[in-house]
This record gives sequence, structure tokens and C-alpha cells, in this order.
Amino acid sequence: MNDYHKKAEAVLQQVNQVILGKEQETAEIFLAFLADGHVLLEDIPGIGKTTMALSFTRSMDMECRRVQFTPDVLPSDLTGFSLYKREEEAFVFQPGSVFCNLLLADEINRTSPKTQSALLEVMEERQVSVDGVTRPVPRPFLVIATQNPVDLAGTQPLPQAQTDRFMISLSLGYPDFENELQMVMETGAGSRAGQLSPVISREDFLAMQEQIHSVYLKQEVAEYLLRLIRETRSHPLVDSGASPRAAGALAKMAKASAWFQGRDYVSPQDVAVQFPFVVRHRLILSLEARRKQAGADAVVEEILRKIKSPHPGVLHR
Repeated sequence: MNDYHKKAEAVLQQVNQVILGKEQETAEIFLAFLADGHVLLEDIPGIGKTTMALSFTRSMDMECRRVQFTPDVLPSDLTGFSLYKREEEAFVFQPGSVFCNLLLADEINRTSPKTQSALLEVMEERQVSVDGVTRPVPRPFLVIATQNPVDLAGTQPLPQAQTDRFMISLSLGYPDFENELQMVMETGAGSRAGQLSPVISREDFLAMQEQIHSVYLKQEVAEYLLRLIRETRSHPLVDSGASPRAAGALAKMAKASAWFQGRDYVSPQDVAVQFPFVVRHRLILSLEARRKQAGADAVVEEILRKIKSPHPGVLHR
């Protein structure tokens, strides 16, 4: 285990001191960050999503900005706008909220589709175009978006073009009894996230991302990965399956998983474990699936059972 692995574990250790009892979920989110991906959290309010985002940024010495998405939020609030300054006799660009390292897009499905679409370019290309000028955002640039259940009042589903830009989706869920009791006992004692200090720098984090790019993906494992993705497109309960972007996202997540476990090659297990997180929010289920009350998780599990994993064998170079 090299120094970067130890630093990565230190980040998670700090976050897990704040977000109690959610070690698997925080690890998955951190893997998505290492893979340079965005995260969609689908949960009810009050679960601790904002605290978790702040814990990550403070542990990694990054700039975090939070936008509460409401119907009156404008695209220019995110991307920025040009303002005429008389003393300079020129239009001066005022950066929007996306000019940061980690953007917390809170309750993203409560705002208008026009405002949601303002994130499409920056999430994919790490740049924004305003008044004919393209400006890069800082590196790294990561988005955590929270989404309330679509049956809550005032919500509207994200378009497919938006959800496809999130590398993974997951739910934190309620804490167990013991951890929730500890939270209740500590009420009024101050924010744990506010007491965190950086354990890695932004330069360290970028170096970790570079190391992940070099993790080896053998052709047999890549073929297994692609068979899983392609099966979502022909499944009888799916109207629209995972995109080619999803295949790339799954490869990156599998590499990040392998790297975090101290390996320089991807195993079939890395792919299988990450597959549900990468594809479940990308699947548009058919009317037949709704009639059978079959959710995306059931479809994903069926695909994993159907597609045969390659023989363990020698998977490294």
C-alpha cells in the first residue's frame, strides 16, 4: 500500500466519523470522486447529504458550494453572467456557483428543466459557455446532486440526458438505531463536519486520479463489462438501457475499486459490484415492468445472474 492509499483511507476515516453507520455508501461515493464522476443521491430530506458533502470537501481541502434548487433559481446563477461596470467601461464576468471543486446541487429535481440543463455542459466537459466565451472550471470538478422521491410535491423527474451524466446513484437511507441514538445524544454539541481538517490536498487527489487511469483492464474483463451493459438494452422489462457513456463509467468505477483495494488490475468482481450503482438510474423501465412491480434493482440482479463472469485466472498484465 503506497502513501496515496493511506491518504485515501484517512479521508474515509474522517468522513465516517461524521456520517455514522454508512461506511459502504461513503466508500462508494469516494470511489466515484476518484473516478472523476458525479454522484446522484436519491433520498428524502434530512438524511445528512449536505453534511456528507461538506465532510468530503473539508477532508480534501477543496472549495465546496451549495445551491438549493428551487423554481426561481436561474441558469446564470450556476454558470455566471456578464455585468457592465461603469468604472471599467466594460462587461466583467461574474462567476456562478459551478466555479468550485465540489458542487452540492441540493434537491435538483425541484427546479425548472431550463436550470437543470445549465449543468449539462459543465458536468460533461468541465467548462461553461457564457456570452460566446468558454471558461474552464477548477480541477477537480465534482457534483453531488440530491433528488427527492418523484412522488413528493413539487418535484419533476430529471431528463435522461441529465441522469446519464451522473456516474453512480445510491441512497444513504435511514441510520440504524444505535447510530441515530448517538446523533440524538449529540444534538446541540456543534457540527462534527465543521471540526474536520484536511488530510490530503487537491494535488494529492489529482495524483490519485492519475494513478487510477493506469489500472489494467484485461480484454476478457472488458468484454464481460460490455455484455452486462448491452444486456440492459435488450432486456424485456427495459425500454431504454444503459448508454455507451455508462460503459465508460463502469470501467472507471471498476478501476477505482481495484486501485482502492491495492490492485493494479480490474477483476470481474470489481465490475459486478459496481454495475448496480452505475446503471440503475439509467434504466427506463417498460410498462410491463411497472405492471409486474419490478424495479431497476430486480432487473440488475437478473442481468448479473444471466451474464457469466470470466474465469478468475490471471487477470493482471
